[in-house]
Formats: sequence, C-alpha cells, structure tokens
Amino acid sequence: MKQTIALVDDDRNILTTLSIALEKEGFQIQTYLDGESALIGLSRTPPDLAVIDIKMPRMDGEELLKKLRKKTSMPVIFLTSKDEEVDELLGLKLGADDFVKKSGGFSTKILIERIRVQLRKKDNKIEENKNIISHGKLKLDPSQLECEWDGKELPDKLTTTEFLIVKELSKRPGIIKERSQLMDVAYREDTDIEDRTIDSHVKRIRKKFKRIDPDFSAIETRYGSGYRWNVK
Repeated sequence: MKQTIALVDDDRNILTTLSIALEKEGFQIQTYLDGESALIGLSRTPPDLAVIDIKMPRMDGEELLKKLRKKTSMPVIFLTSKDEEVDELLGLKLGADDFVKKSGGFSTKILIERIRVQLRKKDNKIEENKNIISHGKLKLDPSQLECEWDGKELPDKLTTTEFLIVKELSKRPGIIKERSQLMDVAYREDTDIEDRTIDSHVKRIRKKFKRIDPDFSAIETRYGSGYRWNVK
C-alpha cells in the first residue's frame, strides 16, 4: 500500500514541484495551501507524514502543529525559509520531527531522504508497539523493561527477574504457572534456585504494585500449584 504524504505550503510552485517528485517515488500526495484547510483535511484523512511550511496565511505552521499534536503523533517535517536557530528550537518543542530549510537552495532529494528516515522510524515504532503486553490496567513494554499500572509507572521499577515473572503470568491471564515454570523463565539455566525464591519475588512485586494501588490483587496464589494472573 502506498504511503501518503501531506504537503502544506502557500507557494503553489513548491507544492507542484514536491508533488511531482514524491509521486515519482511512489507516494500518494495531499496538498493544502494554508493551515486552516490543512487542519481540517489532516484530521479527516490522516496521512503517514506531513511536510509543513512555517510561514503561511490563515494559520502558520507552528500553530497548525500545536493543534495537530493534540490529536496525532504523525511525523511532521517543517519547511522554513528562516535561518534563526530559535525557530527550529520552538518547532522541536512543539513536536516537529525534522527541519528542511528553503533558503540557500532547496533540495527535493534531501527532503525525500528526510521523509524516508521519519517513515522508517514510524514503522520501527509500530513494530515495537506490537510487542507491548496489555491486560486491563497492566501495560508492559518488554523492549524497555517498563511497567505501568492504571496509566502510572511503578515508583519502584521492577528488576529484570521480576519483570520476566510478571510478563510470564500476564501474557496468559487465568492460567496457573507452577513455580518451576516461573523459575525456568526468570533464571533460565540456573538450576540451583529454590522454589521459595519465586515466592520472595512475588512478594516484592506485589509491594511495588501496591505502592500505587493498595487494592492490587492481580497476582493470585494457587496454594500447592503456583500463581496466576487474575482475569477479574
């Protein structure tokens, strides 16, 4: 499927030049001549990436970006004819992903390469998000070893071992995991670990969750069997 690039600029010549160049590269194109029409169009039909000029009538690029960032995290590249560093810093604070300057000779090749870089970053982020585990209030990001409960990060971060135990329990809620199974996941080849070590880990895990939720009860003890992630 072709990726869609939105071009927002009040200069028709630039819109035409960029549209032709990007279409030759296999992209679909949306074009807008001012910020207000772009805000409507980008909200209704979100593209994969937007290239936005800073200086425009009816709504400049910085105001447009500020409004877009309330709705979307799509990559945005600013086009600017200014050389002042302060404008770039302001744009980055507002959430721009990159800048390409018009002054000093405008290169469509450079812009196209910058577009491809941002689209690769977006694809990589989407791929990472596929690995995120989410059940009810729990959210686990294995790539960063990060854990959230009810939208909040744990005050005391889980250790790697604790994270692996929570991940193993939560990926199949309601299924009982024996201590030996959790030991295999958490310690791999280390066979000298005692069963009760898992109990100690679970105790610490519960304490960490209870610091932000005193009623935390997602890890259920099944006496004589092991533990399971409570699906309630």
